[in-house]
Amino acid sequence: TQRLAPVPNANHQRALLPPSPLLLRPRTSTRSSASARSAPRAVSPATPTTAATNDPDAGAQPDKWEEFAARVSGEWDGFGADFTVAGDPVELPANVVPDAYREWGVQVFDWQTQCPTLADPAAPGALHYRLVRLLPTVGCEADAATVHTSHQRHVSSATAFAYGGAGGSYVATWPKGPSAVLEVEHCICHPDNAEVRVRLVQTVALAKDAARLRGVKVFSEQWYGPYRNGDQLGGCALRESAFAAGERLPASEVVGQWESAARFSGALDPVTGKFAGLEPDHEPRRTARDGAGVVTLLPKQLWSSLKVSGGDGDGDDGDVVCEVGWLLGHGSAVTSTCVLSRDGDVKVNIADCCLCEN
Repeated sequence: TQRLAPVPNANHQRALLPPSPLLLRPRTSTRSSASARSAPRAVSPATPTTAATNDPDAGAQPDKWEEFAARVSGEWDGFGADFTVAGDPVELPANVVPDAYREWGVQVFDWQTQCPTLADPAAPGALHYRLVRLLPTVGCEADAATVHTSHQRHVSSATAFAYGGAGGSYVATWPKGPSAVLEVEHCICHPDNAEVRVRLVQTVALAKDAARLRGVKVFSEQWYGPYRNGDQLGGCALRESAFAAGERLPASEVVGQWESAARFSGALDPVTGKFAGLEPDHEPRRTARDGAGVVTLLPKQLWSSLKVSGGDGDGDDGDVVCEVGWLLGHGSAVTSTCVLSRDGDVKVNIADCCLCEN
């Protein structure tokens, strides 16, 4: 039987959350990250990076968790924005936007964000992060930015979590409110630079007769140093910039036949019912992306899709397939897929590095 990282006690002094799956390297990649941390390790089907083990006495492969914890922990700063299902950016509330922007006729769609994240290398499965949204400022007043909201998440409130190992990428599902609504969070680190990542959060409403995407949140972030719980604001030193009003990814870049160059997949651990370690899938697979379902085209070379597979053809009782993708150029992309039952149970997580055959 396969055993994954144990669920940490809810009273654990660091109250952390979990990590997931998505770090793949395109076959054409040669660039490495110049960083203070050790260089990212290439991931391929021959390089297992899961915290799962088939040895019931081997625990959760702490060395793999330690690699993940080292990558995901730290100060992640950048920008975030909300998008409608159609891919339109949602403007920030008027009461948080400085008068100068309105006087200049400038719409503001992006929050400056911080996401201090900490994973305990000595406690597999223990991780938490805090999402901070800062009030918009004018010019380099950003150095005196003020916190607007601060929201912490940890494993005790996640319904499922999957992670892939050394890359620092993960997938998590979070209940949202009393109704059957989930937030499916995909965190994808760039295969050539683990200090650059995007997080896409799909809000999905589930019902017996339909599954609907309510919107997508996008965060574009970079690693700025070791974990300090957000005690220092990035201000004008940020390497990221606002992106929500940027050019959307063309549909032609998504539609077509794609072949997996490196694929990792995994189901939830039957013991904990919460964690999944992604394991390499050595069999090449082809995927046809034909625009079926709800496809949201986004800036930053990103896309989101939601579709129902199987069932009776009308979507009843079929699996809900939540996918996001990041086009890397040269016909390659990294995708993250989370398959849900109509009751909201996570059935499988897939991380894929694929090449377009068109």
